[in-house]
Amino acid sequence: MNWILKFLPADKRALLELAIRITGSLNTAAERKAVADYGVKMLLDGKVSIGEWARFGSKLGILTGKH
Repeated sequence: MNWILKFLPADKRALLELAIRITGSLNTAAERKAVADYGVKMLLDGKVSIGEWARFGSKLGILTGKH
């Protein structure tokens, strides 16, 4: 996969690397697909509500509340 990244423009490469890191904690392909599908749906209208961000973070397992 790393060799593919070398052919992408720096901005696209950075975005893909971010997506890989964000979804890295998900255990199965089904979980990753569910998060990707939700993210695409969430962004369809070009606006994201606070609730949508919270649900997205929750699905990713990165939103856990105050510590």
